[in-house]
Amino acid sequence: MQSHAAPNMERPPQRKSPAVSRAPHPLLRLRGIIKRFQSVAALQDVDFDLNSGEVHAVCGENGAGKSTLMKIISGELQPDAGQIFLHGASTQFRSTRDAQHAGIAMIHQELNLVPHLSVAENMFLAREPHRFGFIDRKRINVDALRRLQRLGVDVEPSAIVRALSVAQRQMVEIAKALSLDAAVLIMDEPTSSLTQSETTTLFNVVKELKRAGVGIVYISHRLNELADIADRVTVLRDGRRVSTANFAETQIDDIVVQMVGRALDAKYPPPTRVPNEQALMQVSGLTRAGVFHDVSFDLRHGEILGFAGLVGAGRTEVARAIFGADPADAGTIRIHGEPLQARSPRDAIRRGVAYLSEDRKAHGLAIDMAVVHNVSIANLAALSTRSGFIRLRDEESAARRYIDLLGIRTPSVRQLVRLLSGGNQQKVVVAKWLFRESRILFFDEPTRGIDVGAKYAIYRLLDELAARGIGVVLISSELPEILGMTDRVAVFHGGCITRVLETRRTSQQEIMHFASGTHSFAEARPGHGEH
Repeated sequence: MQSHAAPNMERPPQRKSPAVSRAPHPLLRLRGIIKRFQSVAALQDVDFDLNSGEVHAVCGENGAGKSTLMKIISGELQPDAGQIFLHGASTQFRSTRDAQHAGIAMIHQELNLVPHLSVAENMFLAREPHRFGFIDRKRINVDALRRLQRLGVDVEPSAIVRALSVAQRQMVEIAKALSLDAAVLIMDEPTSSLTQSETTTLFNVVKELKRAGVGIVYISHRLNELADIADRVTVLRDGRRVSTANFAETQIDDIVVQMVGRALDAKYPPPTRVPNEQALMQVSGLTRAGVFHDVSFDLRHGEILGFAGLVGAGRTEVARAIFGADPADAGTIRIHGEPLQARSPRDAIRRGVAYLSEDRKAHGLAIDMAVVHNVSIANLAALSTRSGFIRLRDEESAARRYIDLLGIRTPSVRQLVRLLSGGNQQKVVVAKWLFRESRILFFDEPTRGIDVGAKYAIYRLLDELAARGIGVVLISSELPEILGMTDRVAVFHGGCITRVLETRRTSQQEIMHFASGTHSFAEARPGHGEH
């Protein structure tokens, strides 16, 4: 079993102070902002300001009030009390259109695109240029291509959004916001679905925007990446502003303590699971033409198996095929030695297989239904009478049990899921499959958009599930997460598994060699880490 030592959280590298505007007043200033939802105070007397040519990071746990504050700035919500000043003048935004006309744009964490429209149509939706009374499609395609190329995105403007990957859609969302040429740009977890190279390109664009005098509000749970771009940082906790400081003069450990109200002794929990050698699931020769080929691996009782690889390597596609969401052309899947023929997700669910999608809104949740119904929806038979009626008290009791177990922040089991923060929505998806008593769980990027405190809770949950004999597959683009949480890691490249490695005997460098198709490690160390 690998060691789960606490990470070395050092002071970020010192950077020279940026050429932030020293105008008589901030570009944007909020004073005494209060926002309530029913009896819950989402924001309590919050002050915030942003200068021209500055990146001001906002940090906090899920439910701390970050998204609510951003929605107020962008006009999606109106405060119950407090004032907003833009360019020194008091203002009110009654809609997102009001805010956009005033020069404020927002890149949403939860993608806000119309799936059946093209990339260009999404970027200029409700702002289409016209020629002779008709939409000038040639112009919007040219303008869209120019902005996509600025971000290094290899996507055709005419491509339909629903056919794009999550990472590609995230870049389209960013390009859409940049097309507004705003004075204030709000970026809510913009790198959560991006590769390292895409993140580097985005940060270069951010630095260009700073030099042009744009003020950027930046929300991220990846605290280490803030050292590259953030000038100041404000921490929110439980709807209140805890602190504001120059980022170069603070430490990441201090930010974490302010976020969660306590010190985190380790990034990953010490493992309690003891995997055995008995195979829970065996996959052999799984193939889908043009997507993945001859994929073979096994998953053991009480094991956390990692799926690592670059974007497009086939990790998610293999998980979806096992779950029955996509067809496979060849190969076998066995659970406890018995073949699984998953013609649909229902077949897989009946055999105890669950898949938690990286796109929780599209594939994991009924966002316009209450928390209680989302928890119970995959296992209604366990709550139904012989005549087919749901036992409402039992349903509510089950929901409360998992709300307490996972620490889901919600004012009520009747709260609509779409009103929860992204991290709490993720926990509701986990609750649904735990209530189903699934024995094999595929977690696809489970900590995407989740704060550092909630990540620890998810990690501890994964370990506890494995300790109960459940087989867990963790699909993650974050190699530290793979190394910190798994027992073995299957490395994907080009739709194939290039190697299965024992986590405690490997490194990020070795994983990346196999993920990029470079086999120098295999040649130099034959047999190392072989499955």
